[in-house]
Amino acid sequence: MTFYVTGDLMRGGGEDTDTHGGRTVRTRERTACPQTCHRLLCTQDAVLAGPVPPSSGCLLPPCPGPTALRMDPGHLAGADPAGDPAGADSTGDPTGGDPNGADPTGGDPTGDPAGGDPAGGDPAGGDPAGGGPARGQDMLGFLPTLQALWSARQPQQFKEEAWRGFAALDDPRAALLDLLEGRRALWRRGPSLEAWLTRELESWLQTQPPPGPSQASPPAPGPAQGGPGLGPLQARAARLLAESPWSLVEPLVSIFQLQDADRGSLLAHVHQLHQEGKFKEAVMLGTKLHLQPELDVEMMSAPLLLQDQLGLVERYVDGCPGLQRRLLALMDSWCRPGFDIGVVARRYPQVTPLTLEKLRPRVLTRRVLRLQKRFGLDPAACPHAVAQQRLAALRYLCYKRFVEGSLSQEDWADFVQGLVGSSEWLQGRLLRLLTSRANAATVARCALDLSLPEEWLPATVATELRRLRLQGRTAEAPFEDTTGRYYQLPIARKDVHVLASREELARHEAELLQPGQVVSLDLEWRPSFGAWDRPPASLLQVAVEGRVFLLDLLTLTRPVDGPASRALSGLVSRLLSDPSITKLGYGMAGDLKSLAASCPALAHAPEQLQGGLDLLLVHGRIREADVPAPGVDRAQGPRGLSLLVQQVLGKPLDKAQQLSNWDRRPLAEGQLLYAAADAYCLLEVYWALCREPARFHLAGDLARSPEPPGPQEASAPPQQVPVAAVEGAAPEIPARAFRVVCDNMLQGLARSLRLLGADVLALGNSEDHRRAAEVARQEGRIILTSGLPYHTLRAQVGDGRCLWVDCNLKAPQQAKAVLRHFNVRVTHADIFSRCQACNCDQYLKVSKCLMTQLVGLSGREDPSSTDDEAQSEDTQEPGPAPGETPGLTYDPPCRWLEAAELRASAPATLGNGTRLQLAGVPAGVLRRPGLRHFFCCSGCGKVFWEGSHLGRVASQFQDVLDGPPGPQEPGPARSPS
Repeated sequence: MTFYVTGDLMRGGGEDTDTHGGRTVRTRERTACPQTCHRLLCTQDAVLAGPVPPSSGCLLPPCPGPTALRMDPGHLAGADPAGDPAGADSTGDPTGGDPNGADPTGGDPTGDPAGGDPAGGDPAGGDPAGGGPARGQDMLGFLPTLQALWSARQPQQFKEEAWRGFAALDDPRAALLDLLEGRRALWRRGPSLEAWLTRELESWLQTQPPPGPSQASPPAPGPAQGGPGLGPLQARAARLLAESPWSLVEPLVSIFQLQDADRGSLLAHVHQLHQEGKFKEAVMLGTKLHLQPELDVEMMSAPLLLQDQLGLVERYVDGCPGLQRRLLALMDSWCRPGFDIGVVARRYPQVTPLTLEKLRPRVLTRRVLRLQKRFGLDPAACPHAVAQQRLAALRYLCYKRFVEGSLSQEDWADFVQGLVGSSEWLQGRLLRLLTSRANAATVARCALDLSLPEEWLPATVATELRRLRLQGRTAEAPFEDTTGRYYQLPIARKDVHVLASREELARHEAELLQPGQVVSLDLEWRPSFGAWDRPPASLLQVAVEGRVFLLDLLTLTRPVDGPASRALSGLVSRLLSDPSITKLGYGMAGDLKSLAASCPALAHAPEQLQGGLDLLLVHGRIREADVPAPGVDRAQGPRGLSLLVQQVLGKPLDKAQQLSNWDRRPLAEGQLLYAAADAYCLLEVYWALCREPARFHLAGDLARSPEPPGPQEASAPPQQVPVAAVEGAAPEIPARAFRVVCDNMLQGLARSLRLLGADVLALGNSEDHRRAAEVARQEGRIILTSGLPYHTLRAQVGDGRCLWVDCNLKAPQQAKAVLRHFNVRVTHADIFSRCQACNCDQYLKVSKCLMTQLVGLSGREDPSSTDDEAQSEDTQEPGPAPGETPGLTYDPPCRWLEAAELRASAPATLGNGTRLQLAGVPAGVLRRPGLRHFFCCSGCGKVFWEGSHLGRVASQFQDVLDGPPGPQEPGPARSPS
């Protein structure tokens, strides 16, 4: 006996017992949406169905209208009816219809052949004995069974059930569109029931034979067959494509043969979307249907570029070289001097640009040049961007020559001439740079070296230029002896050897490959200002105790397969792969990559390295401990290796030859001495660190090398000395009382300090650095800055109120250095006591139920649906991870958010006008069993939940945290992160 039940579409749920009319019956509850339940009371003689109304205060919209379902009561007897495709499921065959026969597609039990006579076992009908679902008009009938199979990850059973359902439908294509249109709000990225079902229909259609004349009810034609009425379906499918996730694109195009559809109607639909201001949807639809050649590139891409959607525009022109050139030309035109991007923005009033900061010439130039490289186009395709890039290089060269004085006039003129060429625009800009940075005599010398037109020069410079021409030579600046200011090579010049042939390599091979020794490696290459790729290496320096070997790579690697190249690759490979030889470097990974790119025979050099020690990493630990360099001005002083040499050996490196032309042959004497010192200083730094690790807050692990020269013995591994223990250290400051302002170059540091509870304001990208001084004076904050503004800011706020931060460190390392410098005490309770995004310290606790309702109201997706991708997201969780900081939990005392506090007109908006950022809450998190509540920042609306992030942060900053983890301390901050 088969019962039919009319009610809302049901899925999920469980089974229990209830009492009806004095009899105990089985009941099954299935939920259509979070606030609606349906109870079916099935007995031998009665079936009751009815929705339970939503609870009071529910914010979700009412559930959809009823759908006819059919249930088999065989479960009442504890046996599965024969042929029931749903197995032991009490719903039996879910594709049936109205028991009164009103539904023509429903499987009428009276014996209607179209409905499936239960007595006749018609396989086309709904008889359980027939083994197949009833023929119908939609897929909702067998959707619950497919949902269960998909959730259980049973692909074979899913396929079999879906194919049986497709065979029972009059028009599977139309039924699929009905389903997708009705479930549009549930679409999401990644695997989904809709995507699986669509792909199965694509596969099923491909197996169907052409309709024959004897078929009374032929199956739907396959994709290659077309079929009557396909045009209207194609139009509906095209509308769906504009909004569908990528997982639905290919199967929908195949199922509805959209590649063969009328191009005019498809183009009209794309233009309609564009006119409605749906620029993203228009581009996505044009991409999916391969309509790009017939659409205007500027019209389609400009609105998206204004909204910082360059990635989508790149996908739009992928595989279309002509479109790529036109896109590059468009973006390059925005880089031309004097162009106002606001003119473009005013053409599209529907677009509200997120920010025009990323469309400034400097940023836009980088993007254009990246695309030029990615598309493999000639640089001539973007002349304005190339000119802007060269102008930036000219600024840098003028700074190095006339401010730092670290570049010789000869090298400077050589590089500048290559950049400027015959461009009158660049020549004019160069002249402006020169007159702003140098005196008339210096500008005249530069004009003479570069052959700048005399008529462009100011009168005083032109007069000086004529005087120089009469002298017939350029007056060089007087020689300045800098011997006492910089590190000096401690070995004789005769111990510096240039190796440029196979014979010279063989002569010194034993010295280079002596087992058990320590060697240092370095590379030099010709600078290429503004280029994306590092040029091929020109020189490889290898230093051992008492000697330096300079390997001329330009000579040794030519020809590529010559005897010298083979000898070079063999020697270097043996040196790198010998674990008994300690190899030192500074930024060794980058040097080895350059070496591999310069010599094809050494392509695997990075993988061959054994026994390497990168002093750049050691330097990072020294800088974290905030070890000062003797006599160094940290704002304008040395950087990188030069700073390490000064911190350890007392004097920096002389970098005057760093930017010289290393492709010039023969190399100048100054270049040879610089290259030798650059490599040999690594050995001396290493030996000094091994002798005195405690002085540099190191743990003594560098002492694994052979004994360094000299009578001193390596110290025992010391414990790190905290800054607070040093005599004269600043008094201890609680983290939540530490108030600073960061300039716009230190926004990552600002987030890291907020994460640890500090009160941090950060300047925006467009704010002048002088604003930091105003904020510091008005609010009593300390300034954290980097670069040249340091001296200006320090003069405005006084000693101890401005700190220069090393921008070579990553943000967490910067935070540790700042905390140690000011002796800030951070406890586990301070972690996430402020919002990283807005610096607010006031949070609200939101129940899981209320959060589920709010997410559902946002229309983003069904919170109860399965989403593997979302379940794996863990980007905003402040809770502990297994194995990380045991006992650390996050549940501070916060006030609960009540539904009455939300605005009625906008349920996701707090009373103060802050809108909750619900887009960052994955559906998988809402289904997490152990999660009880959420937190939201009352300042910016960011939403957080307990997870593994708290444990990771505690582990990352454990060396600056005070005390063991414990319960969260009450305080002004109500937090997660």
